[in-house]
Amino acid sequence: MMFHKLTKYTSKPKLYAPSTNQFWDDEYISKGLLEAHLNPNWDGATRKPEFLDQSVKWISKIAPSSQYKSLLDLGCGPGLYAERFHSAGYSVTGMDFSKRSIAYAKQQRLLNKSNIDYRYQNYLTIYSIEQFDVITLIYCDYAVLSITDRLLLLRKVYQALRTKGKFIFDVFTPLMRKDESRSWQYCEEGGFWNENPHICLESIYQYDDEDHTELRQCVVLTEETINCYNIWDHFFTKEALLSEIQSTGFSRCEFYGDIAGKAFTDTGKTICCVLTK
Repeated sequence: MMFHKLTKYTSKPKLYAPSTNQFWDDEYISKGLLEAHLNPNWDGATRKPEFLDQSVKWISKIAPSSQYKSLLDLGCGPGLYAERFHSAGYSVTGMDFSKRSIAYAKQQRLLNKSNIDYRYQNYLTIYSIEQFDVITLIYCDYAVLSITDRLLLLRKVYQALRTKGKFIFDVFTPLMRKDESRSWQYCEEGGFWNENPHICLESIYQYDDEDHTELRQCVVLTEETINCYNIWDHFFTKEALLSEIQSTGFSRCEFYGDIAGKAFTDTGKTICCVLTK
C-alpha cells in the first residue's frame, strides 16, 4: 500500500499540484520555522538582524512615519520587522498565516508593550479600503504565488492603500533559479520535516509555463506515513515585474537592488519594487 502511494511521487507533478499536508501551520514544522526565524546567524526564514535594521532605516527614509503613519506588514512571521517598524514610529498591523508565529509575536508585544495589531490571516483574503499608508511584503514571499494570486494581491493592496501610499516588496531574480535535481536524506533522529526517523526525497522541477515556475518538492516518509510538500517559486527581471504591474493602477514604480535600498543592477540576486498609488 505504501509502495503504491510512493510511486505517485516518482514523476513530475502537474503545475500547482497541492501539498498533502499543511506547511506553515503544521504543529511540528511550524516549530522549526519559528526557530529559523529567530536564529540570528541564519537567514533561511528571516534575514539577519543587521539587515533588518538597515531595511527599516531605509523604508523609514523613503516613507517616513511622520507622513506614512499606518503600516501593514504582510507575512510578518514572529514580528521581527513589525517590532522595528513600531520603534520607528509607525502604527503597525502584522498579518501571517502561521498560528505559532503570530502567538510568539503577541507574546513579544506584551513584553515590549508595543501595541501592534497582529492578525492570523491569509493575506490573500485582506479586504481593507484606503486604510494603510505603507504595505510591506518582505523576503520574496510575493514570488511563491501564482500569477493569478499575485494579481489578486496587487489589486487588494492597491485597494487597501491610501492615495500616495506605498507597496514595498522584494523578489529573487533568475540568478537564483536552481537546476533540476533529485536527492534523498535519511534523518535517523528526526529533523525539520518530522520529529520521528524519516527519509526525505527532495526534487527540484522546472516548468515551461509562461511564468517559468519552479517547484521544490519534499516527500517525507516515516514508518507509517507519506507526506508531500510542494513549494512553488518564481523569479523576475525588472521587465517582467513592470509588465505584471502595468494593469494594476499604481502611478509610480521604482526599483532597487534590495529592500535596504541598494542601487538596482541587472546582475543582482534580488529586486526591490516600490509601488506608489
